[in-house]
Amino acid sequence: MSSRLRDNITSGYISAANKLSSKHARQKIVAYVESYDDIFFWRSILSHYEDQHRYFEVMLPSKKRLARGKKSVLMNIISGRVGANMIACVDADYDYLMQGATAQSCDVIDNPYIFHTYAYAIENLQCYAPSLHNVCVSVTLNDHAIFDFQEYLRLYSEAIFPLFVWNIWYYRQQRHDFTITDFNRVVETGNFRIDNPLLAIQNVRRKVATKVSQLQRLNPDAKESYLRLKEEIKTLGVTPQETYLYIQGHHLFDGVVTPMLTKVCDALIREREREIYRGAVHYTQRHNELSGYTHSKGDVTLMLRRNSDFFNSAPLQRLQNDLERMFGKNGS
Repeated sequence: MSSRLRDNITSGYISAANKLSSKHARQKIVAYVESYDDIFFWRSILSHYEDQHRYFEVMLPSKKRLARGKKSVLMNIISGRVGANMIACVDADYDYLMQGATAQSCDVIDNPYIFHTYAYAIENLQCYAPSLHNVCVSVTLNDHAIFDFQEYLRLYSEAIFPLFVWNIWYYRQQRHDFTITDFNRVVETGNFRIDNPLLAIQNVRRKVATKVSQLQRLNPDAKESYLRLKEEIKTLGVTPQETYLYIQGHHLFDGVVTPMLTKVCDALIREREREIYRGAVHYTQRHNELSGYTHSKGDVTLMLRRNSDFFNSAPLQRLQNDLERMFGKNGS
């Protein structure tokens, strides 16, 4: 057993510490998260449930013992210690869709003091399609809508959905011959072209169809269980049109959305720079305008990681319902 006090803190300990404060002081609730990247995300969520009675402190349980993105480590550290004054906030990964098929899945979906994203990870919510135009504007300072992000991610989701069901089917069976890594290789979009984005979608459709046919041959008796699972995960919120919210977050963020956003933003930046060239009446004005614009532009990856325009997404609304059941609507 650890001799460090912080490694043995429980919800009851925090509750007792709160009672030592003034009876009019706000009660502290510690929210443990998986990694540094999660702190800003969960702060933006939990702040809506702070009021005159409570506040949240979002932190890592141990700087030394918790590796980045290791939810299993977090679960081991706080297992049996969460409660009304100490909660865990984690990425859902596949644990939500596993629906109790593993011990960790049971903890994630059954423990009322463990809150999860419903989407695979926070990266998926940061890539919420209706918010991506605003991300582009924050990067380029150009509000010209030259690309339909929602339509592109809808088509991408529909293309990968049949194979996604197979991936969940394998994990529900606790078989490891078709892993998330295998799935990601198939659903890679390849080179994205802003002038013809359907080429990437067609490429994914072709690869998915080939893999689905292979899996059907390998599992000739799985048709009924596959179809049952397909309908079940729809009831869990996974629609063919929004499958992208439930695939591995790093793959979506790094392999699909960031390359797409980068090319769209590059086109918008070139458009703005051409406007400056056309509008400037002399060299000095053009130089100053271009210099000012260059210094005002944002970074695609940074702006995407700071994106919090996902509160209308279905997974976030489910998470809010869970928080409201525990803390009241908007912290009231």
